[in-house]
Amino acid sequence: MSTSYRIGLVGKPSVGKSTFFNAATMNDVPEGAYPFTTIDPSVGEAYVRVDCAAPEFDEECTPSVGFCADGTRFVPTKLVDVAGLIPGAHEGAGLGNQFLTDLNETDVLVHVVDFSGETDLEGESTEGHDPREDIDVLEHELDQWYLDVLEKGIDRYESGYTTEDDAIEEELAEQMSAFKTSEDEIKRLIRRTDVGFDPAAWDDADKLALAREIRLETKPMVIAANKMDTPAAQENYAEITADPDYEHLTIVPCSAHAEKALKSAEKAGVVDYRPGDEEFEITGDVSGDQQAGLEQIRDFLDAYGATGVQAALETALFDVLGVVPVFPGGANGLGNERGEVLPDCYLIPEGSTAEEFAYSLHSDIGDGFLHAIDCRTNRQLGADYEVEPRDVIEVITTN
Repeated sequence: MSTSYRIGLVGKPSVGKSTFFNAATMNDVPEGAYPFTTIDPSVGEAYVRVDCAAPEFDEECTPSVGFCADGTRFVPTKLVDVAGLIPGAHEGAGLGNQFLTDLNETDVLVHVVDFSGETDLEGESTEGHDPREDIDVLEHELDQWYLDVLEKGIDRYESGYTTEDDAIEEELAEQMSAFKTSEDEIKRLIRRTDVGFDPAAWDDADKLALAREIRLETKPMVIAANKMDTPAAQENYAEITADPDYEHLTIVPCSAHAEKALKSAEKAGVVDYRPGDEEFEITGDVSGDQQAGLEQIRDFLDAYGATGVQAALETALFDVLGVVPVFPGGANGLGNERGEVLPDCYLIPEGSTAEEFAYSLHSDIGDGFLHAIDCRTNRQLGADYEVEPRDVIEVITTN
């Protein structure tokens, strides 16, 4: 079980976004090299890997959701395949506002980019396209979207709706609440951009800088550099990762096609492969063409360590968003009343306290919180204890 995080999968048409989605979830979403293959947002269950805590207690876990393989827990999370991005979305082009609405219901983004340069901005087949343009288009659309909302808040503030001298952060936090920001966060970002607290003194560049900073904070993003099994993609990857203009982004080399091929082969009993692994073993009969294809995939894994699909999801959730995996346990044994051992692994926000973790289990447990116990050390933990990744915690409650 986990908090319901939603990873948004976004990208222009025909870059392999649906292939990535299918590779991550093994759901049957239409794939096609033409615009708007994906019209409605598809939601699937993907998995992120967590080192299971049970072996440390000489136990074998029994997950209630997901699964565990050789000490690696696969914890489910939601993956949302959002309909195709095209330039001008913030002005209503393409699927426009629906695209932005669907995007805003996600917590972190994975932007699938065709690093081979074989699709132009509209998703049509081409050669020599610079993937930086794709990255720039999405960031521009998001920045303009945030700017539009920000300017509405500034207008409300300047209309006299609020009269306090230093209340612009309060007004903007309310106006931009759909982005899950807060007054304290807005205040911190105003200070970081150094625009001052008087919006009357802000020029267009100041407003855009603040909108962009809020966007970077509330809608973090990972780039899945797809089709990295091509020489052109590898050249583009080397250039873009060395470009200081893109230092603010985490870029993960990826081949969604390779991941889907390996999962399909594993399902057919042809290979032994676990998602995210850096190697696989051929265990069944394969044709000459299949053998050649699998060896190409093996070369890719040797070069990049994995297909990149799992890495992109886990980088988004754990590294960029900072989500913390926690196991509810018992200090006198990890099993529950049904004999299940560590059945749950919760994914909770970075910086969560023991009391907040209790509330994530159930509101009644949070209301009756007394203290928690670290199941590894039997140490008592207070309400303000900040939960760490892979903690095994028992909550003591009056309820």
